[in-house]
Amino acid sequence: MSFLAIDVGNTRLKWALYDHARPGATLLAQGAEFLENIDRLAEGEWATLPEPQRMLGCVVAGDAVKRRVEEQMEIWALSPQWVVSSAAEAGLTNGYDHPTRLGSDRWVAMIGARHRVLARGPARPLVVVMVGTAVTVEAIDAQGRFLGGLILPGHGIMLRALESGTAGLHVPTGEVREFPTNTSDALTSGGTYAIAGAVERMVQHVRTHCGAEPACIMTGGAGWKMAPSMSVQFELVDSLIFDGLLEIAQRRWTD
Repeated sequence: MSFLAIDVGNTRLKWALYDHARPGATLLAQGAEFLENIDRLAEGEWATLPEPQRMLGCVVAGDAVKRRVEEQMEIWALSPQWVVSSAAEAGLTNGYDHPTRLGSDRWVAMIGARHRVLARGPARPLVVVMVGTAVTVEAIDAQGRFLGGLILPGHGIMLRALESGTAGLHVPTGEVREFPTNTSDALTSGGTYAIAGAVERMVQHVRTHCGAEPACIMTGGAGWKMAPSMSVQFELVDSLIFDGLLEIAQRRWTD
């Protein structure tokens, strides 16, 4: 039973086709498209794919974008299904004040991270970081309860905010430096260390709250930019949302 997993973020649509809807399934094909170009998928990359039997996705870009994606899937006899955050799913309990208001990408990534840890050994607290257009930093205890999370702007939003709010500040992207000596490096370093600091603070919170050292897993299209500047140990996983979708799919179609 081939399975199509889709992650529609704020900037890009990422997709992956697997041979089965379960963790560890073989990846058959994958790709990504900027949101302004998703209307090309049916006649482009998806035109040559073997027809998937199941599809599950998460979308944070809004209903209009979701409808455009579903229109592209009309080339197949497929019933699109989308994850909506809930009180509990796939062994994770949602501690958000209003569980359904939690971004589905955050929920799915946490499920993927939780099961990644469990596959390796005993349960332990966890900090999950997604670095994209926005940055999220989530806390999960060893029992699988989502404790809460942080949201802050990604590199691009930070830079645009400074450009729009500061007279004459229009500079190219710089490098991350310990002691920046030009405006470009100062901006890039400031944004990077702001994100790193948020992660470090959450790791401290979880360590204190749970009385144990948390694992830290990072994902997202800009995760690689953060890697050299992190002071806490972490694992960079590109496929974390797809891992979560595979976990959810297995339970939805086999339970």
